Amino acid sequence: MKIGYARVSTDEQNLDLQLDALKAVGCEKIFMDQGISGITRERAGLSEALLAIGKEDILIVWKLDRLGRSLGFLCELIEGLKEQGIGFQSLTDGIDTTTNGGKLVFHIMGALAEFERDLIRERTKAGMKAAQKRGKHVGRPKSLSNGQVLHMHELLDAGRTQAEVAELFGVSANTIGRKVREKMNTKTIVKNKE
Repeated sequence: MKIGYARVSTDEQNLDLQLDALKAVGCEKIFMDQGISGITRERAGLSEALLAIGKEDILIVWKLDRLGRSLGFLCELIEGLKEQGIGFQSLTDGIDTTTNGGKLVFHIMGALAEFERDLIRERTKAGMKAAQKRGKHVGRPKSLSNGQVLHMHELLDAGRTQAEVAELFGVSANTIGRKVREKMNTKTIVKNKE
C-alpha cells in the first residue's frame, strides 16, 4: 500500500499541490501536518502515517524537506523504515528506496549526514578550546560568583551548616559541598608544592 505524507510550515500555505501529486501516484491514505515546521520531530500527521505503514508498504512525500529539515533526522527515519521492510519515495527528488539507484542515493545521504555530524562535533570542540584559551568558562554557567563563594566560606567558618548556606544562596547543598571540596583540594595542592 502507498501511504502519503504532506506538510506545510504555516497555516497560510496550501497543501493542494502536494495532495494532488500524492493522489496521482496512487496513495491510498494521505496524512498531513499544517502549520508545523520541518524541524519539529514530533508531528501528529507524521506519527499517524508511521503507525499506518506496514511491511512492504511505501511512504511517499512530494519533496524530501516535507518529511524533515535535518539530514540526520531524515536518514534516521528512512533507515528505520528500511529496517521494517518499508519503502520510501520522494517524488520531486527522485529518491526511491525500492530501487537500487534509490538505495544508492539514500546511502550517499547517510554518509553525508554522518560527515555533517562529525564536522559539527569538530567545530564544537575547536570552539570550546579557543574559548578556554581566551579564559572563558565553558559549560554550564557557574551557580555562584567568586564573591558568593568567599561569602559562603565566611558563613561556613562562622558555624552555619551547608544546608543553611545552600538555602541562603538558592543552590543545592551538593553545590556548597563541591565548593568546600574545591577549596580543600586547592589547599592540598599548595601545601604539596611547598
